[in-house]
Amino acid sequence: MSVLQEAIWVACQPQIPIGMHDKSYWHRLQFFLDSELLDNLVIFWFTFCLFRAILIYQSFRERQIATAQLETQLTQAQLRALRMQLNPHFLFNTMNSVSSLMRTDMEAADQVLEQLSSMLRITLDRGEQQLIPLTEEVDFIQLYLAIQKTRFRGTVHHYVAIEPEALDALVPTMILQPIVENAYVHGVAKTAGEAFIGIEGQTHEGQLRICVRNSGKGLALRSAAETAKERVGVANVRSRLQLHYGNAHCFELKEDADGEVQAILLLPLQYPARLTDKSLEYAYDNPGDHR
Repeated sequence: MSVLQEAIWVACQPQIPIGMHDKSYWHRLQFFLDSELLDNLVIFWFTFCLFRAILIYQSFRERQIATAQLETQLTQAQLRALRMQLNPHFLFNTMNSVSSLMRTDMEAADQVLEQLSSMLRITLDRGEQQLIPLTEEVDFIQLYLAIQKTRFRGTVHHYVAIEPEALDALVPTMILQPIVENAYVHGVAKTAGEAFIGIEGQTHEGQLRICVRNSGKGLALRSAAETAKERVGVANVRSRLQLHYGNAHCFELKEDADGEVQAILLLPLQYPARLTDKSLEYAYDNPGDHR
């Protein structure tokens, strides 16, 4: 390539070099080859290696993107499978509650079916959505708590205390339902007399903290069968949190001295993009206001 380039150059520029225009074509070509061939070889191989490196890098990036897409699809499939595992389990327990109510209180059973219908409608409307604002998850849980309140006939008191800053934080869909269900099935349902269950949420130092508290039988007093059943819901929660956040989360169950059980979630604080954009616009429009 270098020799060919020099041959074409000499043929097209007979007046160059100055002082050798009376020399033959071969003399002038020999002059250029002696003076520029090495430089041309260096330029050629540098250009060749540069373009080759660019092509290799592009190929590497394409493989990286394809691998990332496959991993994302696999994660989505795993999350979908975990959600499908939750729904039948929840439906089975709720229909059992309706079945038992129909023998004693038809009006209450009808009310539970209406609430269950609302919950299923919410689930279908979400579709494949994996992360939702905490306020939507709390609305879903409120329906579940209403169903349980009807079932337990007012013997279970519940409260929901969520800080305003935490309401729009993103959480995995249906992440609280198995935790609350475990609190009822393995704690509240085993309590003689009145019991309580509470859901708290607040933000702190870039994290979202959610705590589900319940009275009843403590962790240490549960039978092996109860512990095995509880592991299904807890394992599902742990698996989904790991897929969503990796090691950037914490989920623990702990028991107080009086037997109260707490399920504590610490998640990275994330907000929907629309809220982030609005916050940025407000900051630019009001540079002196830092409230």
